[in-house]
Amino acid sequence: MMASTKQRTKVQLIMKLYRWSVRTSMSIHVHAVLLTVLSLCRSSAGCPSVCTCNSTHSNCSRLDLPISVDSILNQLPSNLTSVSLSGNNITSMNPQSFSNLSSLLQLDLSGNHLLTLHPTTFSLLNSLVLLDLSSNFLVNIPADLFSDLTSLRDLVLRDNRLKVLSPRQFQSLTELQHLDLSFNSLTSLSPGLLDGLKGLTWLSLAGNKMWTLQRSVLEPLTALQQLQLEGNHWNCTCSIMPFRHWLEWMLYRGGQVDSIQCSLPAILQGRDLRHVPMEMFRHCSQLPILDTRHHSTCLRTAEGFLVSTDPAADCFRQRHRPVSVRRAPVTVVVAGVVCGVVCVMMVVAATYGCIYAMLAAHHQQEILDRSLQLQQQPLMEEREAEPGEDETMPDLNKGAKAPERTEWIAFPPEVCV
Repeated sequence: MMASTKQRTKVQLIMKLYRWSVRTSMSIHVHAVLLTVLSLCRSSAGCPSVCTCNSTHSNCSRLDLPISVDSILNQLPSNLTSVSLSGNNITSMNPQSFSNLSSLLQLDLSGNHLLTLHPTTFSLLNSLVLLDLSSNFLVNIPADLFSDLTSLRDLVLRDNRLKVLSPRQFQSLTELQHLDLSFNSLTSLSPGLLDGLKGLTWLSLAGNKMWTLQRSVLEPLTALQQLQLEGNHWNCTCSIMPFRHWLEWMLYRGGQVDSIQCSLPAILQGRDLRHVPMEMFRHCSQLPILDTRHHSTCLRTAEGFLVSTDPAADCFRQRHRPVSVRRAPVTVVVAGVVCGVVCVMMVVAATYGCIYAMLAAHHQQEILDRSLQLQQQPLMEEREAEPGEDETMPDLNKGAKAPERTEWIAFPPEVCV
């Protein structure tokens, strides 16, 4: 205990000498000697003098001393589970910088000036659970940077300058639950980027430059419960409809989404995509869905606007014209066949009607002729009987009188009396 107190006093004295040397602008060689003595004095204690250490945690953040990162890491105890190096203006890390800290569970490198990282910077950190790389200047990340972090649960890449992520960037992070990609320069996510993240429950893409998302990229996230999308430039045209359907499915199963404000088209600017009625997209069924990753095109809305799947495209407003199919070859052929069939049927029907009318008229004529013949037959028979009657009649000129005639004109006896 006494030795520890003396050691601490010696370190404090050296620190005072160093600050005094800086204020008095002493030679740089004196600075190096003091730093060397300081590191030698602290090496026996198991923690760099510029850090605050306990049994499992070391805080080496916001240091003003010009000490290299490797010199600090080499002095840290190997049994540490948490190390913070935030706010130190670190610009680069050497390969396998943390190889002697295989027991680390949490590592904080936020608030530095990291431009790039070596693929083996985090090698052998199989137990790491939290990695914070936020507020740096990372533009590209090696595809195999996280290949050894098989136990990682929280990865923070917030506030960097990332533009593209490799499709196999997170393929080994099977235990990842929280992924923060907010406030970068991402315009899209590569297909297959999130395929291995079956247990991811929280994802932030806020504050990027995204204008659409492919549904196939998000479908593997079956456990996702919270999605942050605010602060992007969403192009709410037909190309975003599959993504909207996926969002409805996520909300249906209890997930949460913060906000999806449309930037295009102008008629939907500022509106939340989730609250736009489906009638606004009824024209999408009449338009071809193009591969927006490789093509830039202008699509026409039902209101007469030409909007683009690429925000940089120069689209303009035109009068809405309904889609015409009169010149479609298939339509012309079908219409010709239908018209031909109808014409043939009309000719057949007219011919049949004429024939039927002729037969009906002929039949009626025969019936009329028969009825006339039946009516004229008794008259002809009476005319044929008239000559015979003349022969049997008495000749009145000769004075002969028929007896029937005499009896017929005789008067009764009472009249005679």
